[in-house]
Amino acid sequence: MRFVENFLLTSFLDSTVSFFVAFILGTLIGAERQYRQRSAGLRTVVLVALGAAGFVDLAERIAGNVEAVRVISYVVSGIGFLGAGVIMKEGLNVRGLNTAATLWCAAAVGASAGADMAAEAVLLTFFVLFANTMLRPLVNAINRIPIDERLGEATYALRITVAPQEAPAVRTALLDALDDANYPVSRVELEDLGEERAEIVATLVSTAVVPDEIDAVIASLKLNPRVIHATWEGSLRD
Repeated sequence: MRFVENFLLTSFLDSTVSFFVAFILGTLIGAERQYRQRSAGLRTVVLVALGAAGFVDLAERIAGNVEAVRVISYVVSGIGFLGAGVIMKEGLNVRGLNTAATLWCAAAVGASAGADMAAEAVLLTFFVLFANTMLRPLVNAINRIPIDERLGEATYALRITVAPQEAPAVRTALLDALDDANYPVSRVELEDLGEERAEIVATLVSTAVVPDEIDAVIASLKLNPRVIHATWEGSLRD
């Protein structure tokens, strides 16, 4: 029987250690995800780590280190598809990126265990847990820091409400005011608001702005009798 021919006690024990290490380390990473009630919890992370360890260990036993490296590259791409399944977009917000990255790291832990690099797998697990737990207070602290709009890269839009028949003249006045303030315009759109009102939306070329200068442009446009309402807004980009 091929089983008897292929069974070697030393190789079997080696695989047992690899799978055990992948299971324990995957459990540590997955427990943190489960505690925070993420979409990919304890069982998912453990299975990812075990699967990566199993594929790498199998390839190494059958064809050696060279083939194991090839399998690792397939594991990396395969986990990318799995991670995409936990990423959800809700309006302008994207959720699940951190969980997807954790799955990717869990696969790396499993691959390290499957390649008989248990110490490296333990070290990687430590850094993954450190990133998901100890860096959280730092992230919260950074998020509380007020943003200086002059230093951040963002998209800025000026919104001018007018009567539809006044839109061409106000559009020209808006472009002239922005040109005088040295703010180039990326595009200008006209949106129908109903009730005989329209909104001119001028999006600036991605650049840093000085809020006082944009406020001055808005103030000058409000003096125009054709303008019903004028405001501006900025949205930061990743």
